[in-house]
Amino acid sequence: MRIKTIARHLTVAGLLLGGQATSVQAQDAKTITGGFDVGPGGFPKNFNPLAATGGFTWLSTYFEPLVIYNAELTELEGDLAKDYKVSDDKLTYTFNLAQESWHDGKPFTSKDVKFTLELARNKASGSLFAARLGDIASVDAPDDRTVVVKLSKPNGSFLSILSQVMILPQHALAAMPPETLATSTWWSTTPVGTGPFKFKRYVSDQYVELAADDDYRGGKPKVDVLINRYFESPAAAVAALRAGEIQFTYVEPDDAVSFKGDSNFKVIEGASYVVNYIGLNQKVELFRDVRVRQAIMYAIDRNAIIESLYGGAAKPANCGYVAPHLLPQGLEPYAYDPAQAKALLAEAGWDKINGDKPITLLTYYGSPQAANVMAAIQSMLAEVGINVVPRVVDTPTYNGIVYKEGTPDWNAFAMVYAGLQNGPNPAGISPGLNKSQIPPAGFNTMRIEFDDLSAALDAALAQTDPAKIDQSWQQVCKVMNKDLPWATLWVANRYGVASSKLRDFVWTPAPAGGPYAAHSERWDIQ
Repeated sequence: MRIKTIARHLTVAGLLLGGQATSVQAQDAKTITGGFDVGPGGFPKNFNPLAATGGFTWLSTYFEPLVIYNAELTELEGDLAKDYKVSDDKLTYTFNLAQESWHDGKPFTSKDVKFTLELARNKASGSLFAARLGDIASVDAPDDRTVVVKLSKPNGSFLSILSQVMILPQHALAAMPPETLATSTWWSTTPVGTGPFKFKRYVSDQYVELAADDDYRGGKPKVDVLINRYFESPAAAVAALRAGEIQFTYVEPDDAVSFKGDSNFKVIEGASYVVNYIGLNQKVELFRDVRVRQAIMYAIDRNAIIESLYGGAAKPANCGYVAPHLLPQGLEPYAYDPAQAKALLAEAGWDKINGDKPITLLTYYGSPQAANVMAAIQSMLAEVGINVVPRVVDTPTYNGIVYKEGTPDWNAFAMVYAGLQNGPNPAGISPGLNKSQIPPAGFNTMRIEFDDLSAALDAALAQTDPAKIDQSWQQVCKVMNKDLPWATLWVANRYGVASSKLRDFVWTPAPAGGPYAAHSERWDIQ
């Protein structure tokens, strides 16, 4: 019956962009070409890791962080830091650095790490890490191979945050005023990293080409060239994959099914660690009454959408995550109940607050599946008297709208359909919900300033006792479930397809496209 229900609600066809990406010319060098930035893991022209909200699977092939998650996303390991130590009071982190050189031949030293962390903490640089690294009290470089970071208070997410901070070259960037970095062409013309591949060229809107760094500390890469192809849609990427123009790409669930059983390809599936939600802008009067937020939850048949549009490959989320050890007992499940939704809206005086006036539902998800999800949500909300109008834009446009400082047009993103990392460290949701993370400090684009929620998040971040950490995040979940800063929807699985010609190829459905230890220097192709 649920599939029939969703079919009744589903009235909009997929929003599939037309056109094809320009082909990359065949090359004599051993080459792997992929659709790195197709799907929710990234977006084209995403070159600045300080301001990136996704696409780290690609960025981490030529930039590197101090520490990184393993490919299973179960624990952190050293990257540019060979190893590290944490003091008993959890305030001092000592990193012993690997011996490495920048792609231009300059030596990588502790001064680069100190420069990067200070730059990442500087709001003027456009860094999205500024508030997240706000607990840093000092960064010292006592010698070329050692970095000592001291915190003003314990922060259980600190190492996880560092896994996304790509270390940058002081010698190349120090002379640039921080406020010019966000728009600098350096990122897309002459970037210098320490990773297994070095930047060669970017052909506007078509592809980025990297060349092997023969002197990489992990060994000379097995392929000579690594290329990231850009596509106007997942369907175009799938067509290129089937034609042999690329060797891997993200795919939608329906496409993944079509590749199963084909010996020429391998289907890769795993948890996305991303919670999809409807953000409710708290600068808009419409959503300040919790009864309205509750009504939205009751109005959406999440299980029907999961069954019909995700093929069952998702779990309903009643707070910011679905991992069993982070879920307390007694959560309100917000089971589909349109009658309850209507009653709550009536109690809140919805007819006077808004009635049937259209409300923008903004998203950066442009796939056919996302279009169907948006259409189903639109129909379900309309059934209870909430008139939403979906608007799909590309990720840079979306970011420009929701991260705008000052007094933007709040009604331009009164509601959003979005996703945010919720693992492997649950602290990943804090930048999207904590009142200290209002842009440009963090990702709290819905301008949520709920005191109880921020207090719970701060307490969980400060908790360093392993026996109490899960309990702290369970309290965050309770508060989210009660106050509903977002209308949480689900955590879905994510899919990739790779050619069987690839060897030692590691792809993980990581949140925001990584980063994780993919060891691209080991990738090979027949």
